[in-house]
Amino acid sequence: MSKNITRDLTEVLQTEQKKYYPSKKILKNANVPDYEKTLKTANKDTVKFWEKAAEDLIWFKKWNKVLDKKNKPFYKWFVGGKCNLAYNALDRHIEEGKGNKLAIIWEDETGKTKKYTYQALYEEVNKMANALRGIGIKKGDRVAIYMPNIPEIAISMLACLKIGAMHSVVYAGFSAGALEGRIKDARAKILITADGSFRRGKIIDLKKIADEAVKKCKTIKKVIVVKNNQAKIKFNKRRDIWFHDFIKDQSIETKLTKMDAEDPAFVLYTSGTTSKPKGVVHVHGGYSVGVLRTIKWVFDLKGDEIFWCTADPGWITGHSYIIYGPLMAGVTTVMYEGVPDIPTPDRVWKIIEKYNVNVFYTAPTLIRAMMRYGLKWPKKHKMKSLRILGSVGEPINPEAWKWFYNHVGKRRCPIMDTWWQTETGMNMITPLPSAPLKAGSACKPFPGIIADVVDKNGKKVPAGKGGYLIIKNQWPSMIRTIYRNPKRYKKTYWSQVKNAYFTGDVAFKDSDGYFWIQGRTDDVLKIAGHRIGTAEVESAFVSHKSVVEAGVIGIPDNIKGEVIKAFVILKKNVKGTEALKKTLKKLVRKTLGPIAVIADIEFVEKLPKTRSGKIMRRVLKAKELGLPLGDTSSLV
Repeated sequence: MSKNITRDLTEVLQTEQKKYYPSKKILKNANVPDYEKTLKTANKDTVKFWEKAAEDLIWFKKWNKVLDKKNKPFYKWFVGGKCNLAYNALDRHIEEGKGNKLAIIWEDETGKTKKYTYQALYEEVNKMANALRGIGIKKGDRVAIYMPNIPEIAISMLACLKIGAMHSVVYAGFSAGALEGRIKDARAKILITADGSFRRGKIIDLKKIADEAVKKCKTIKKVIVVKNNQAKIKFNKRRDIWFHDFIKDQSIETKLTKMDAEDPAFVLYTSGTTSKPKGVVHVHGGYSVGVLRTIKWVFDLKGDEIFWCTADPGWITGHSYIIYGPLMAGVTTVMYEGVPDIPTPDRVWKIIEKYNVNVFYTAPTLIRAMMRYGLKWPKKHKMKSLRILGSVGEPINPEAWKWFYNHVGKRRCPIMDTWWQTETGMNMITPLPSAPLKAGSACKPFPGIIADVVDKNGKKVPAGKGGYLIIKNQWPSMIRTIYRNPKRYKKTYWSQVKNAYFTGDVAFKDSDGYFWIQGRTDDVLKIAGHRIGTAEVESAFVSHKSVVEAGVIGIPDNIKGEVIKAFVILKKNVKGTEALKKTLKKLVRKTLGPIAVIADIEFVEKLPKTRSGKIMRRVLKAKELGLPLGDTSSLV
């Protein structure tokens, strides 16, 4: 392991060992009925496993070689094969006679809705592809997209892929400076945006932010603007074009560009909260294979489901499991623009019932937010259509897991707690519906993925001991490089542990081989020579009936090195008293042992988070210590 990694292992202080077994009905209908046998078979020959998975897609030309390792770590998959991600998400369904099937159901917090069949979506994408070609966008060009969670973002992304251009989606909560930096790094030629977006009843002027960013971006020639909320905006007639005018006279058919399997499909920038954002590059071939196989197996899709992932297309979860995964699987994907508790705290449960959602994939932060409102709201809704639940974005604490299982899934829906990253492209450590579950564990690696937990020297650690999470083999949807920075790609992911992908996360495996993710390597508390994962301490707080969520940081201490300060969100109508502070301190000490001493507790209304739900502990720490906050534009 490189000299960069000098941290000791984390202490593992608690685990949930109760197993939740799948029902007979789930097992009978599962795409993968024998979980352990499938793991064993896939992991005997992972390359063969992924080659078989590739047969679920349509290829214009079959590959010459499944995996090329010649230029490590710049691995290549399905070399010589020709395909197109957009073709597998759209055109193939039209050719198979499924054009009348519902592809997208969209709703915003005002109650406005739109629906697209696969045929209607196909036609809109083709018109957009023709319009892009008409202004000179060609294979290899980059197109920046800065939009809310609306159907036009999916149309724009798919249109780029059809003509071989790379899209670079920037989350619509980012500031002008963050957008500018991403446009400049990608050297995007055009920007597709919207007049505004809705957020808690207010209109966010996206066009104003986009204009400010584009002022300093010499590569941008045109700005395409979706009329989303009819707000009055500034319009530069020489540069700006309304989206509906841009596509209105275009043909509903277009020529598809056949892509090499290793041709880039998109670049997506990580949030860059501590340093310059990394442009993660994914390709047409391998990304399609990994995402389609995972969505079909993890969520047990048969092809007729209503699938709702509550993420945003500005993040990898939105790319893989709002747009590309559901569409490749030929199911109906739900898109929602707005917050989940408008006008009442049961908006999410109402949407599930309204559209008969079968698979609900969300973040622990949303689950905990709903917990705060109490059981009254989910109890009002039977949600009988639900079959599978999913969790994504951060480790889910056992209390939130159990609440989700008992009160949303009504004890019949298994929870697929998924660990993965922007860089992995797909779910990596996750149960399948046929697996026994443990509350708070991401279970075992997906078939065809070999993961492990190692110490700072790269040696495997015993069960129950914390260490660094690594991936020991290659997989199709893996990051190919960091855009225009291959040296950083090698250094960040492949120089820490020999012949392994370094995730930057801390985890441990229990005696059953189940993985427990404890957070990032920098989310570790150093208390009197012990190292404790923040996720464990936060989970101990949330086990109290009055607590909804907690974020903990280490603050300097002359004797212990660091002591713990906690920021705690309480349930509605619970008062934050000194007596409650004492109770919580005792609870954490009792749960985790004498090393987990809480120096201070502050009751707060909210915590700084990324849009994907990760608590930004660096922001809490910076505020506490009076340090600069850095770029906080992507935080909620």
